[in-house]
Amino acid sequence: MTGPSAADGAARRSPGRQTRAQPASRFTPRERAVLRAHRTPRHVQAYLSALPYNWETAGRTLRTFRGVVREGTANCIEAVLAAATMLGQYGDPPLIVDLESQDGLDHELFVFQRYGRWGAVARSRDLGLHGRRPVFGTVHDLVMSYVDPYVDGSGRIVGYGLGDLDELVRGDWRLADHNVWQVERALYRMPHRRLRTSDQRYTRMLKRFLAFRETGRPITRRALRELYGPATSDWW
Repeated sequence: MTGPSAADGAARRSPGRQTRAQPASRFTPRERAVLRAHRTPRHVQAYLSALPYNWETAGRTLRTFRGVVREGTANCIEAVLAAATMLGQYGDPPLIVDLESQDGLDHELFVFQRYGRWGAVARSRDLGLHGRRPVFGTVHDLVMSYVDPYVDGSGRIVGYGLGDLDELVRGDWRLADHNVWQVERALYRMPHRRLRTSDQRYTRMLKRFLAFRETGRPITRRALRELYGPATSDWW
């Protein structure tokens, strides 16, 4: 585990880094059309949210942006690779946050800064784990916004890691035609900072979530606001 200063220090340095935009010739005409239509984090989040979730019914996958565009679906880590590729063409460094859960079902975010504030683009089976508007002062604050929505019966965030995909991964994580399992292995190796939250908070949120699930109500934006309060105004 890294200490707080290491994780947040890397985050503070990120705006000065130069991302490596890919030559237009590397993209297919269809991919270039997607890039032209989605130039901001809000646009990219909307694009990914509109895609069907990749349930991997035919076997596990870890597709690049190319695979996401080709197949028209994405799971959480595939969405991060797609977002990093798309926004990298417009200057954002490929920063990924891995949210470490007590049940081993981690979640990944593409994180970015606007005017010194942190936000995220993400895709999940759970609406509460999608992206966040750039309103958070630190990566730690951003991660904390996922603590309550992560509680679902077995999930609880216990740590997080921040890394640059270009530094973590060897190989073409942007446009390879094959599954890029090296990304998954890199996230396992990436240093993580332990995140401490109170047991009382966890227990309270777990009871609220289970009680809501018992009602059988659909998970709508209104229902999410009832569950998680005004913090949902910071969600895309």
